[in-house]
Amino acid sequence: MSIFKKSKNPVPLARSRSGSSDPYGLLETLTPAAGSEVQTYRLIRQLVPIVDAAVRKVVRLAGGFSVTCGSEQAQRELGRFLRTVNVGNGQRGLQSFLDCYLDSMLTNGMAVGEIMTENAREIRAVVCRDVSAVTLRTGADPTEFQVMVSENGTLRAPEFPGLILFTPFNPETDHPWGVSMLRSMPYLAGTLLTIYDSVRANYERSGCLRYAVTCRPGNDPLERINAEERMQRMAEEWSRAMQSTRDGTVRDFVMMGDVDIRAIGAEAEIPDTEAPVRQILEQLVSKTGVPPFLLGLSWSSTERMSCQQADMMTSEIWAIRRSLTGVVEQVCELWLRMHGFRDDFTVEWDTISLQDQVEEAKAHWYDAQTAEISQKIREDRA
Repeated sequence: MSIFKKSKNPVPLARSRSGSSDPYGLLETLTPAAGSEVQTYRLIRQLVPIVDAAVRKVVRLAGGFSVTCGSEQAQRELGRFLRTVNVGNGQRGLQSFLDCYLDSMLTNGMAVGEIMTENAREIRAVVCRDVSAVTLRTGADPTEFQVMVSENGTLRAPEFPGLILFTPFNPETDHPWGVSMLRSMPYLAGTLLTIYDSVRANYERSGCLRYAVTCRPGNDPLERINAEERMQRMAEEWSRAMQSTRDGTVRDFVMMGDVDIRAIGAEAEIPDTEAPVRQILEQLVSKTGVPPFLLGLSWSSTERMSCQQADMMTSEIWAIRRSLTGVVEQVCELWLRMHGFRDDFTVEWDTISLQDQVEEAKAHWYDAQTAEISQKIREDRA
């Protein structure tokens, strides 16, 4: 049973103005409609590799989880369900669902999923849904909101709202349904693509040379009369020489008279793009919160700074995990109630290992020594 149905006439989220078919120009031609920016964010990930890599890195660093139940039977059966549940697209396991769910949450600012049941007795699948197919409605009470499903251009309320999974990313007062991690990137990403597009055009000009061949006739009247014939002969010989070069054969071009051969545009220098590209990438990477060294960027950084960046990234991951914990609890609670278990359970996330394990062990050792010394001081004073 599914409350989502494929719409024959989906509601468009963005309109594109007429312009160049070059994908580098699509980012500037997209005009969000009705406040939706989903297509823009997806296009940024498609055209800017470092942004796509940062989002995927955050998804990977979020790590796995385990669920601990009160009884051994519930623990065993629930664990089997979490490992084997169908999540669509040929994948199994709730962890695969969470990876797709988190990817949507980071990119679109919110994630929508659905618990699909079979005869109200068994969870058949847990799948992610396209956020383009839903609309959120809020009422006078800020604690109330409703997920509306788009079907054939109309909105309808789902038949079983309790089977809908919804999580906003960094909700704000004026954006209670969440904001994307990529919200402030369209302008900078467009500028970066403009620079890359100009670099490509410049290297096409300088790498694939075009030549200007100029023949200046002398003062001999007979030579001036045959200028057109000489020009045609020279063009034919030059074309043969260039064709031989493309075929891998070296062929010299020999002509009489004052002949000048120049590469078109060779005198124009290619501008240095290292500084502006570095500045834009710094802004983009800082928005994702991923340390540069995790993305393969060899920017100058001290060991102490790298440790601090890893600590900040760890705190970001824990914040993301808190948002995902409610989704895991909703699925597990429904499965346990369907199978007659009344056990309490806890969701435990895997340890984040961005730091050196040896350094973490030393930190715990120092904390234990500090606590022991403090205890002795209190006992001596007593």
